[in-house]
Amino acid sequence: MKIALVHDYIKEFGGAERVLRTLSDMYPKAPIYTAFRVKGSEGDKAFENREVRESFLAPLLKVWKLYSPLRFLAPLVWRSMDLSEFDLVITSSSWYITRGFRVGKNTKVVCYCHTPPKYLYGYETSINLQKYWPVKIYAWVVNHFLRLYDLWSVDTVDKWVVNSLNVQNRVKKFYKKDSMVIYPPIEVGKFIDASKDVGKKDYFLIVSRLVGSKGLQEAAMAAKKEGFKLKISGSKAGLSGVAGNLEKLGGEMIELLGRVSDEKLPRLYAEAKGFIALARDEDFGITPVEAMASGTPVIAFNGGGFKESVVDGVTGVLINDTKEETIGRAVKKILDTKWDKKELQKQAEKFSKEKFEMGIKRVVEK
Repeated sequence: MKIALVHDYIKEFGGAERVLRTLSDMYPKAPIYTAFRVKGSEGDKAFENREVRESFLAPLLKVWKLYSPLRFLAPLVWRSMDLSEFDLVITSSSWYITRGFRVGKNTKVVCYCHTPPKYLYGYETSINLQKYWPVKIYAWVVNHFLRLYDLWSVDTVDKWVVNSLNVQNRVKKFYKKDSMVIYPPIEVGKFIDASKDVGKKDYFLIVSRLVGSKGLQEAAMAAKKEGFKLKISGSKAGLSGVAGNLEKLGGEMIELLGRVSDEKLPRLYAEAKGFIALARDEDFGITPVEAMASGTPVIAFNGGGFKESVVDGVTGVLINDTKEETIGRAVKKILDTKWDKKELQKQAEKFSKEKFEMGIKRVVEK
C-alpha cells in the first residue's frame, strides 16, 4: 500500500508535530507533504531523516515569515498537490486546513484533526492579533473565504479522527461529521522510568510555549502573590508579548527556563511538587499527562481537553477560574494532599504512544 502523510507546515515541534513524527515512524517510507518547511527550526530537525515535499508556494510563504498573513493561499497550496498515486493519505490538520488536495478515485483519505482552525470559528488564539482594527478587517475578509474552503474540503475526507472529545464536539458542531477519538501519542514509559528514585523539590512547573491563551501570566501573578516558586519551560513564539510580560513580573519566585531539551524535561517534571495548566479551552493537552506519568499532580483549568485527562482529587485539582486566590488554594491542596504515584501513572498510561498506534492501525486496516 502506497501511503502519504500531509501536515500543515514544519516549523515548531509541538503536539501536532509529535503526532506527525509517530505517524512517520509507523510509515517511514511515506513522504510528508507540507505547505512549507523552515530550515533549522525544531520541527525541521525532527524530520531531517524523512522525505519532506514542500508546496510550490513555500518560497513565497517563508518571505519575511509571512505564513500567517498569506494564509489565504492555503487553498491553492493544497489544491496544487496531486496525491492520486497513493492508496492512503493521512492528513494532520489544524491551522492551515490541510485538506482538498487531489487524490485518485480509490484513494482513502483519513484526517487526524487537532482542531478546526480556531481563528475561523471565534476561538481565542495564542497571539490574538485581531484586537488591532487593521488586522481585524483583513482577517474578516480573508477568513470568510477560508471558512468556505474549510467547509467545502470537509467532504474530501473519508474518515475523521480527532485528538479528544473536546475536538470531537467541534468537528460535529462545525463540520457536521462523526469522528473517532484517538488520543495523541505520549511516551508515558519514558517519564515513568525517569521518575524512579527522584525526590521532590520546592517548585511548581509549567511547560508551554510563551504565548497567550495559556494562562501563563495568571499563574505567574499567583506565584508572586501567594508565595510559591514557579518554573516555566518554553520558548517565545511568534509576535506574542507574553515572554516580555513574564520577564517584567520576574522576581525570585518566577524562573523562566527557556526551552528545556527532551532529555532533561522528564526529571524537571518528576522533581516538581505540582504542575500547572491553565489554558481555558485546550484541544487536548499533552503536558498534564507527561506530568502525571512523572508522578506529579496537576492543577488544571476545568475545561477543554484537561477534563479528559486530569481526575479531580485523584491525579490533581481542577479549578473553575484562574484568579490568584483560586490558584493559591489549589497549590495549598496539592501540598497538603498525599498523592498516590501509582494512580497518577496509571491514569497517564491511558494516553500512551502504543494505544495511539493501535488506534491508527485499526482505522487504516478497516
